[in-house]
Amino acid sequence: MDSKTRDRIMAFIEEQDVRFVKLAFCDIFGQLKNISISAKSLPKAMERGVGLNAASIRGFLNIDDSDLLLFPDPDTLTILPWRPADGKVARFFCEIRQSDGSLFDGDVRSMLKTYEKSLIKSKISLQARTEIEFYLFKKDADGNPTDIPMDRASYFEAAPIDKGENIRREICLNMEQMGITYVASHHEKGPGQNEIRFSPAPLLDAADHLVTFKDIVKITADRMGLFASFLPKPLFNENGSGLAISLSLDKAKAADRGALARQMTGGILRRIEEITLFLNPIANSYERIGTFEAPFAVNYGLGNGNYLIKTHPEAARVKVRSTDPSCNPYLACLLLAGAAMEGIRDNLNPDDFQTGSELPDTLNDAIKRAEKSEFVTTMIPQVLFEKFLQAKRDDWLESSLSGDPMLKAKNMEFPVT
Repeated sequence: MDSKTRDRIMAFIEEQDVRFVKLAFCDIFGQLKNISISAKSLPKAMERGVGLNAASIRGFLNIDDSDLLLFPDPDTLTILPWRPADGKVARFFCEIRQSDGSLFDGDVRSMLKTYEKSLIKSKISLQARTEIEFYLFKKDADGNPTDIPMDRASYFEAAPIDKGENIRREICLNMEQMGITYVASHHEKGPGQNEIRFSPAPLLDAADHLVTFKDIVKITADRMGLFASFLPKPLFNENGSGLAISLSLDKAKAADRGALARQMTGGILRRIEEITLFLNPIANSYERIGTFEAPFAVNYGLGNGNYLIKTHPEAARVKVRSTDPSCNPYLACLLLAGAAMEGIRDNLNPDDFQTGSELPDTLNDAIKRAEKSEFVTTMIPQVLFEKFLQAKRDDWLESSLSGDPMLKAKNMEFPVT
């Protein structure tokens, strides 16, 4: 970081009366982590980094990786609007580097950032638009989460039946204050289920927004005496929660858009089975797939059918509907974008990949299909791939031993995540 950027940041910190700075990063599973430092320590952190002992962080398992450094990304500076106005708290997303200054192989955010830079260098402007669903549950008298939804409203319900209106308003106001734009918010089909639709954004920004959004929702819900769940299937007999990701080439010429959309669709269809592990990474994910309107067949279409991919030729846009909120958004965006760009490179016809195949139906099935993927190893470091696979094998074993995937899912989430 150059001296002008450091000076600009410190001037902002002083002007806004920032006293504390959170340095945030994600592990390889997309779980948000952070360390707080004083505002006075920020210049040193920007110059030398802040030490991170990663030995205790799941996914950062190699002993050689235990001494890492966090470097604030200056483009991600924001004020946390829910913290006190006096002595404000600011937040940066960080790059994770090794002690010699090289990027850490487990830094998923930097992988997506590097990939996006390569697209821009090739004059490709790829945007992501996301739609994420979540449930709001009541807490008991001791403040512990329950599995009782906050309301019994249904799709697009209005207040007072929809009791999530005020909390969605608070969430959206916090988003706006942090520079995250959205298109709409509404009650979803399940009781206590809500959805936010984001505005299109560059890949890295879109992934950052999702990580920030989940943090906003959990904190806002907690402040209102509720518990926010991003489990794919928190209630067995109700709709699951999905994370639809649309990719679009926003600067494509009108005459090229139809062909590009089909090629991107073909690329994703070719790779979707082998990357499902990263789009649906927990055992509970497979309780959602194929139920209600969650897709299971590997197919695509142009209308409102229950397709895995909805193709929009007029906008050079494809919408992937199988992904769920438990994924690491950096890896999901990276792998989907890589598959879509392969489709353009290889001039793929999506009809060639509508073979009647289906998505994996268990976490173990997804692991087995991912293990054979050469594509994934071209997109992420081999060491990260192996760590992710081993962690998911452990998850599958633990889930299998529990004998009840729904109970296991709740034990994972209540009240940890």
